[in-house]
Amino acid sequence: VAPDRRPPAPILVFTGKMDYRPNVDAVLWFAQEVLPLVATARPDVRFQIVGMNPHDRLDVLRDHPNVEITGAVTDTRPYIRHAGAYVIPMRIGGGTRFKALEAMATGKPTISTSLGVEGIPVRDGRDLLLADTPADFAAAVLRVLQDDDAAAALRVALGENARAFVEEHYGWSRIVPTLDALYARLLAPAPQPA
Repeated sequence: VAPDRRPPAPILVFTGKMDYRPNVDAVLWFAQEVLPLVATARPDVRFQIVGMNPHDRLDVLRDHPNVEITGAVTDTRPYIRHAGAYVIPMRIGGGTRFKALEAMATGKPTISTSLGVEGIPVRDGRDLLLADTPADFAAAVLRVLQDDDAAAALRVALGENARAFVEEHYGWSRIVPTLDALYARLLAPAPQPA
């Protein structure tokens, strides 16, 4: 997905397995705490929750006029492509931040909590936007969704920088030599006692 300069669709997307507790917490927090602040300025905003096995706790969002829960889809890329921004409102959980790397690799402007990119040396305002409070998250979303030259330049820069960051730090050219060295060590004959 290449970044473009067209006015963004007022669509925010989140992808993930939707019976995973940290994802459930993230989308509930976003829909209940952040989205109302965004919708005040952009009543046409849509929040798409894309992922299999939506937990019963998400049922409270099914009648929300600004929320769509897709359930399982065969391909998340069309949802990401049509979104104005990818949001990562993670507040709990650990492990490798594949969601952030995947979002950034698409070149889509990404807005995340600090926890959502923990352990990844991203630069706020260059590779993505970081926000940890509802007000800050809403402000970052609105900044990206604006239809003006400054916002268009921001979207393009965020998308291009994010994609370049992932390619530089996590692309095959970076990973293959590391894996080759690891495999060589693992397959090397064990030293013989003297």
